[in-house]
Amino acid sequence: MNFPKLSDLNVSGKKVIVRMDLDVAEDYTRIETAKSTLSYLIEVKSKTIIIGHKGRPAFVETSAGKPEGWKELSLEPLADVIGRVINRKVEFVSDIVGEDAKTHSENLKEGEIILLENLRFDKREEENDEEFAKQLASFGEVYVNEAFAVSHRAHASLVGIPKYLPHAAGMRFVQEVEHLSRVIENPERPLVFLISGIKKDKLEMIKNIKNLADKVLVAGRLPKFMDEDYHDEKVLIAQLNPDKEDITMRSIENFEEEIKKAKTIVLAGVIGKYEDEGHRQGTKRVFEAVANSSAYKVAGGGDTEAALTMYNLLNKFDWISVGGGAMLEFLAKGTLPGIEALRGN
Repeated sequence: MNFPKLSDLNVSGKKVIVRMDLDVAEDYTRIETAKSTLSYLIEVKSKTIIIGHKGRPAFVETSAGKPEGWKELSLEPLADVIGRVINRKVEFVSDIVGEDAKTHSENLKEGEIILLENLRFDKREEENDEEFAKQLASFGEVYVNEAFAVSHRAHASLVGIPKYLPHAAGMRFVQEVEHLSRVIENPERPLVFLISGIKKDKLEMIKNIKNLADKVLVAGRLPKFMDEDYHDEKVLIAQLNPDKEDITMRSIENFEEEIKKAKTIVLAGVIGKYEDEGHRQGTKRVFEAVANSSAYKVAGGGDTEAALTMYNLLNKFDWISVGGGAMLEFLAKGTLPGIEALRGN
């Protein structure tokens, strides 16, 4: 896929807006994956402005003019986290597109980094408001998307800003596209998708993915919501245990048989309520079967990564994507809104 990369641009000494994925709690993996991009910008003495979001603020404005519960969703604590990752001071600015943000952006010196407040504290971010995108863009000279995990959202900071600035994908973003493209561009077959979890929006993706895959294995809570429209010779739907928190032993064995045949495997979502010891069997056995396969293996999503970490299986995968939903949408559609914005489409 052809789109501009950070290495294609001259960013030396320039003000660079970096859109990161900062919707994190205690797991800072998504921040750590941006290290190569941020370190490069420091090396070439760029003036870096980091932007991102966290959570879904409730828009009941407080006396401070911010969404209700804003303190819990402020990005302020992440300035120190980012600073530790790159071994550099990151100054937090409690503003988004106001005078304070403008002043700090204008006064940035070479090699300095600031972090602006949660973009979603302004409703215009999710509305993909053009004026909001222009205001953000006015702070920088170059835009870099290092937020693959949220690039399936058509929001101002992801698809709006690239209209107004020279732009590129960050280093990790490029790797994501390269590794996932291997699944959709002439993959070794059989190609098996294992789609699980509790998010019902995955169901719509199954309809597209089954056109690409040789087999789609479905587990988690998803079988509860699947009617006859989903029944297909390519789709193997697990039977759930009576409490609906794991799949049956027969389904585990059926999944293991399909995994043995696979030459390429995509793992998206946990099989059952793996954090509960009594409902761990499906996730453990199926994940181990995937990990021990000689197939090309990719996995994505927070719960998926957490379970793979629990079973010490991470290093057996060829690629761990930072995004679950974004990964599936990219594989289902071959692109994302954030990618199309970088391509100028």
